[in-house]
Amino acid sequence: MKKISILGSTGSIGTQALAVIKNLPDYRVTALTAGNNVELLLRQIKEFKPNLVSVARASDAAKVKKEFPDLAVFSGADGLARAAADDADLVLAAVVGTECILPVLEAVKLKKDIALANKEILVAAGEIILPLVKKHGVKLLPVDSEHSAIMQACPPEITGGYFSYPVEIISRLILTASGGAFRDLPAAQLALQNSAAALKHPNWQMGKKITIDSATLVNKGLEVIEAHWLFGVPYARIEVLIHPQSIVHSLVEYRDGSVLAQLGLPDMRLPIQHALTYPQRVAGAVPKLNLLEIKNLTFQAPDLRNFRGLALAYEAGRLGGTMPAVFNAANEAAVELFCQDKLKFTEIPRLLEDIMQKHDTINNPTLDDILAAADWAKQQGASLWQKVG
Repeated sequence: MKKISILGSTGSIGTQALAVIKNLPDYRVTALTAGNNVELLLRQIKEFKPNLVSVARASDAAKVKKEFPDLAVFSGADGLARAAADDADLVLAAVVGTECILPVLEAVKLKKDIALANKEILVAAGEIILPLVKKHGVKLLPVDSEHSAIMQACPPEITGGYFSYPVEIISRLILTASGGAFRDLPAAQLALQNSAAALKHPNWQMGKKITIDSATLVNKGLEVIEAHWLFGVPYARIEVLIHPQSIVHSLVEYRDGSVLAQLGLPDMRLPIQHALTYPQRVAGAVPKLNLLEIKNLTFQAPDLRNFRGLALAYEAGRLGGTMPAVFNAANEAAVELFCQDKLKFTEIPRLLEDIMQKHDTINNPTLDDILAAADWAKQQGASLWQKVG
């Protein structure tokens, strides 16, 4: 019996992970954490019977405790930490934001494998968490479809990152991007788009923030930084291609010219299941790919002029230190302002660049440095948005 703790069970990844686990008879959910969606959490508790749950607010914890008096119920940062430290073999990190960094670090120290769906952990703190992962000998298994694809085309025994084998045999990692909701719009129309339009992703069903990040290509930039840490490949050898069909999830080019790719339908249940069951491959409920139905697979270079967030992510990654954390946190603030109609779509990268230019990068940062830089960037986002435009 493999025991799973899910941090963020009511979000997009968490709910899909639970759908996957329902088809895995040898897997058991031991802990669940949620934000404010108490009603959904109550249904999950009833179905999966965890030992421990946590919610964001103490008042909601009291509601859960009333419904399940024998259940261990916690709230806030303490509850998230307890869920990560629970008696589980693997922790699925699916909580958005930097609040997931500390619980995952503690889980790593307790030698628990991590299924990683949270971007901030590696984007902001890759140089801190990767040495710990290697030291404690745990698996860090990507849930993002792109990184899952690279891992499948470039198995851990031959990759760099937190693995020991050199990566000289790899020429390039090629991350594919759908292009998001506005990939076919002319530049003149981009400034007119609101968050409702950005959330109409043509291929994927994802959470709100990641869908908007897909439209700006910031999400792909964050994935470039993640790929650098996971696979130990320099930024100069990590490329992005727009692939509107979202069938080829990423590719690895080897030094002999061979290119290996992983293909599948745009369904997050497949990479989630691969992370949960790794290294085994088990039958699942995900529909199978039929290439005769797909017919065409096309690729094009990303437009870095109209979608400058991707270029800024490369810049943040190359600068290193606290800059990736600042880039990520500034983007969180920008997305929130965009959703409130306080920022135009085309002003998002301008705000990111303004905040990055104001930041004095700290090299070889501590975790406190990283968290402080992220908090600073969010505050800058709130204070600078009126000056954009």
